Amino acid sequence: MKRTSFLFAAAMVLTGAGAAAQTSGNDGLKNWPAGSSPKEIGNRIANRFVATPHTNFNRPGPPRVITYPETCTWYGALTFAKVTGDKSLTKQLAARFEPLLDGRDTLVPVPDHVDYTVFGSVPFELYMQTKDKRYLKLGKHFADKQWGPPEGKRVTAASYRFYNKGLTWQTRLWIDDMFMITAVQSQAYRATGNRSYIDKAANEMVFYLDSLQQPNGLFYHAPDVPYFWGRGDGWMAVGMSELLRSLPKDNPNRQRIMEGYKKMMATLLKYQAPDGMWRQLIDDPESWKETSCTGMFTCAFITGVKEGWLDPKQYGPAARKAWLALIGYINADDDITDVCEGTNKKNDRQYYLDRKRNTGDLHGQAPLLWCATALLR
Repeated sequence: MKRTSFLFAAAMVLTGAGAAAQTSGNDGLKNWPAGSSPKEIGNRIANRFVATPHTNFNRPGPPRVITYPETCTWYGALTFAKVTGDKSLTKQLAARFEPLLDGRDTLVPVPDHVDYTVFGSVPFELYMQTKDKRYLKLGKHFADKQWGPPEGKRVTAASYRFYNKGLTWQTRLWIDDMFMITAVQSQAYRATGNRSYIDKAANEMVFYLDSLQQPNGLFYHAPDVPYFWGRGDGWMAVGMSELLRSLPKDNPNRQRIMEGYKKMMATLLKYQAPDGMWRQLIDDPESWKETSCTGMFTCAFITGVKEGWLDPKQYGPAARKAWLALIGYINADDDITDVCEGTNKKNDRQYYLDRKRNTGDLHGQAPLLWCATALLR
């Protein structure tokens, strides 16, 4: 395991554990050992992202299109800039986007798949922070295409079946979708005030919960793959918390989504390792500890405590312990280590245990920024 300083990280965890024993809830999410505060960590990871060129996902060579790990990190850096009032960081993140405006760059993805449509969450955030209507126009293009009629080379017979049910034609019943869809549609609601965006996303979430959530509250990677893969479940956890954070109280699906969220959180609390981490396969004690899912579950815990959905005496110390453990995996280059590589589904336990452990993978960098934002929000 590559760490800046194993002893320093261990000291932070011990310090955090001691503090957590004396505080609970929001109090336990405020006071941090030197070098471990969400503002310090967020600045490091955001600056690392600003210096990182556009990257390919699981492919060698120059990027052909911006993919969802970069989108998620970009969104996280922007929300961190907002919550800290860092106008300079916002300007740097906007400058990164400038070449993509007005169709001047082919790196802008086509919104014909959930992994590409989530890109719209970034221009929506830029619009809310800068009020530049070019961003709003682009963001709406992505959000509206998700619920428009099926179009493009990815359309299948299933696309029409889902569309005719009032769901997005991009539905595919992969658990990843419940961040990719809810992120962009929640952002559309925040940017425009138009409830139809988030109401449709909530309806979609209920469909996924009814179709995929298991009795213990977790989610198989796919219906034919009975393994609780960490990052896959992470997308569901943070997707539900991101949606619930803005979903109007009178939405008829809110209670059902909250029920699914709390059920998942209770089981995640049970499977959190003593040091605060979660594993590549959540319920497999022989599985290695993985950082991207830990970041996602930590964000979901923090949000729940801050919003008053989760018992602060139970979940506050767990969130604190998780944050302090997670940041111990950040190396001297401000890259998080032990990030599971991009992973397809496979009905084979060993396949998940043998996945490559990446360093600096944006799947792992993004949740650090989400956590920092949630802690400071």
